[in-house]
This record gives sequence, C-alpha cells and structure tokens, in this order.
Amino acid sequence: MDRPALLEMQLETLFQVSQGLSRPCPLAETLAQVLNILHDHGELLRGVVSLVDPDSGALLVNAVHGQSPSPDREPVRYLPGEGVLGMVLERGERVILPRLADEPRFLDRLRLYDRELPLIGVPIRVGPGQFAGVLAAQPPGLDPWLPDRARFLEMVANLIARSVRLTLDVERERGALTAERDSLRRTVRGQHGFDSMVGHSPAIQRVFDQVRQVAKWNTTALIRGESGTGKELVACAIHYNSPRSGGPLLKLNCAALPDNLLESELFGHEKGAFTGAVNQRKGRFEQAHGGTLFLDEIGDISPAFQAKLLRVLQEGELERVGSSQTLRVDVRIVAATNRDLEAAVDAGEFREDLYYRLNVMPIFMPPLRERQEDIPDLARFLVEKIAKQQGRMLAITDSAIRLLMRHPWPGNVRELENCLERSAIMSANGMIAQDIIELSGLGLRGLGPPPPVSDAADRIDLDTPGLDERERVIAALEQAGWVQAKAARLLGMTPRQIAYRVQILNIKMRRL
Repeated sequence: MDRPALLEMQLETLFQVSQGLSRPCPLAETLAQVLNILHDHGELLRGVVSLVDPDSGALLVNAVHGQSPSPDREPVRYLPGEGVLGMVLERGERVILPRLADEPRFLDRLRLYDRELPLIGVPIRVGPGQFAGVLAAQPPGLDPWLPDRARFLEMVANLIARSVRLTLDVERERGALTAERDSLRRTVRGQHGFDSMVGHSPAIQRVFDQVRQVAKWNTTALIRGESGTGKELVACAIHYNSPRSGGPLLKLNCAALPDNLLESELFGHEKGAFTGAVNQRKGRFEQAHGGTLFLDEIGDISPAFQAKLLRVLQEGELERVGSSQTLRVDVRIVAATNRDLEAAVDAGEFREDLYYRLNVMPIFMPPLRERQEDIPDLARFLVEKIAKQQGRMLAITDSAIRLLMRHPWPGNVRELENCLERSAIMSANGMIAQDIIELSGLGLRGLGPPPPVSDAADRIDLDTPGLDERERVIAALEQAGWVQAKAARLLGMTPRQIAYRVQILNIKMRRL
C-alpha cells in the first residue's frame, strides 16, 4: 500500500471511529466498537484499551478485540512501568516496537499478540501530563509506514480520551449526586425518625406506638387533632419509616384552594382544559405514584369534590381535567383534620362513605395542655432547633420552663415554638430566662396557678453548684411567693441586699 492509499484508509477509519464514539452506549461497548473498526478498516489488529484505575493507579484492561468482557473475570492489570503497556503509561509517549519478540519487557499476559509483528502503544491523554490509559494494536506486518500508523493511533486515542473524560465526569457527578441523595435521605429519616419524636407522656407515647405500627403497612391513616399539635410531622414520620420511603412525599392543604383549583391540583389537567392551561400538567396523585400523598384539612373539602376524591381512594383511578383517559395510580393516603368528622357526617356535610374510607387507621394527637409533662423536653428540643437556625448557642432556664408549664397553650406546639423564637430574638446573651419569656408576650394573663411552694418536687435546691446568682435569686423569690424579705431569709441575706440584686440583675418582680 502506498502512502496516499494509507492516508485515505485512515481518514475513512477515523470518520467511522468518531461515529462509533458518538453513539450513546456504555463505555465498554463503545471501546469494543472502536477496536472492531480499527481491526476491520484500519489494518490495526488485536487492539487493546487499558484504563487507569483511579483507586490504585494501575492499568486495567477494559476492552480487547474479539473478546467480550466478563463481569466474573478479574481484569488483567499492569502497574506503571510494568510490561509494554505499563511502559507506555510511564513514559507518557508513543512506543513503536518493530518486532514484539525483541522487547524484553513484553509479558504476554493477554496471550493475544503475534510476537513476530510490530506493536504500537500510545497513551490516552486527558490533559497536560494526565493520562487515562493506553491504546495498543499491531499492524499487519513490517512496513515503512509505522510512524504514520502510530500517528493515526494517537488521533484515535485523542478521540477516545474525550469519551473517557466525559464518562469519568459523568460518573463522578453521579457518585456525588448519589452520595448527596443518600446523605439527604439519612438526614430526612433522622429528622422524621421515631427517636426524634419528643415526649414521654402516656398520651404521646400511644401516638408513637400507633405511628410505628401504621408505618409498616399501606393502610390509609387519618390524623386528628387541634391545629398546631404536629399532625404534619406525624405524616412525615409515617412516610419516611414506611416501605414507600424511597418514593415521593407530596403535601396539599385542601382548605387553601377552591374546588376547581383543587381538582386541577390533585388530578392534573390537559393543555387547553380551561383558561390558563397552556401546558399539560400532572396532578399530585400522579406525582406521588409509588409514594405518599398527605392531604391536610381534609374535612374542609366540599361535598361535590368529596365524590370525586372517593373514586380515587376506592379504585386508584382518575382522569385529568379535560381528558377522558383513565390513569391508574399507586398512592398511599395520609389525611389530617381538626374538624369533628362524625358531627359533619351527621349534619350531611361530609360523605359517610368517604369518612369510612379515610378513617381506616385514626391517630388522635393530644393537645399540649393534656401533656404538660412533655413541655420541658419540647422546650429544650425547640430551643436547640432555633439555635441551629440562628447559628448561635441558646439555653433556657428552669424557671422559664416552669413558667411555660403554667400556660394553657391554645395554639399547642406551634404557639410554644413561636414563643421561644420570640424569646430567643429578645435574648442578647443567648439565655432564655423567665423575664425574657414574659417580655415576649407570655405574661401572667392566662397562666394557671403557680406550683405549691410546699411541694418539694417543684423546689429548686438553692445550693445547687451549677445555679448562677440570677437563677438562685429568682428561685428563692418563687419559693417565697415573691416576697423579698422571705427570699432574703432563704438566701441568708438582708432585704436591702436582695433588693439590690433584684435591681442589678434586672429581675422583673411579680405581684401575686
């Protein structure tokens, strides 16, 4: 073959290689296609592509012409400088061997090459001084065009390098996304796990036991209770501790939308179904397929929409607004309401069949006033949460917690959190004390009676080593019914001394 014919053949082969590399295939298949093209059209036989293992730095043989990769077979590997392929990687430049049998470094681990033929090896360069692997092949015989064939093989290696670099970038990004996804899942599961649910009162422990049981199954759950008791948190705990935790969790407040928008939001709509429907849109049921749909304030939907919702719950079928095509969905329903549904059924405001469809597993959330023993744990948990949000250290005193325990909390846990957040904002030093709680709006109005002074369980030992002076003075005043003279006797002070401390410690005196 003369040189012009060789160049024409190489040009055609190069075009076919570029086409092969542009196909969306796994990297191993793409490399095998390239080696086939080199063998069939480029007169470069027994091609091998070896890529660098990022963990060990060794060369791993990824593709061999005429051999299919086997996942059960350990790939042949070469260390940098080991064998001919390792020599090419170590030098970072092309190697031309006129006769392979004359090379002492040739190890013949692949049992592939013809020792009597030449061998050309070129590095796969992905950047200055950076090599992703080695491409090697044998010309059909000794000819004067070995340098031209080596240059052509370098061109092919450059094309391979782009695919390899792209694949490595994609795998690196995929690995980062997978790690981030797993981290987020662990974080979410930790936030909504049973260990993070606060409270030890019998009422809330019964709720936790119910949540643990219902989370195991696909049963529809109806969470009932006053506003602010944490119904949404329970719904999240059910989902993230269920077999559907890998699927989506979607939420919708049914009371926030009128019927026409609620139907579009839940069932989706087709393009042109109504004014403003410029695109097709999937509804929450479709988006939650394989996961959980949380329907808050379910008791506030109209009787007309209740019939449409009932069909989806019974049959798992729906039609988008403006479409006659029936779609099947696999969604677990967790609903919540603060309404008396039984009374609504009796009054004809809520369908009885929908009530029984939803009320498969009822979970009743107790109001905070019925589990006051949980307030200390809740307060400390919420203070820690607020501290993370504000990026600083926060703490709450025992006297402040005792004040919180005397409030009826009509807004339940939500009101408690708002009170503590206001107190944290007003606390310059990060210590939420009793007077800070009072200044935040939780005054004496609406408070229950103070704990009996004679009850030893509610007394603070005034000689506790960790008690600071301000806490000690407030505790003494509380035990003395806020009479300074009695508090002075408890502390072994004179009335003038305790009055001075009340002033310099900025203690707000109560009038009982």
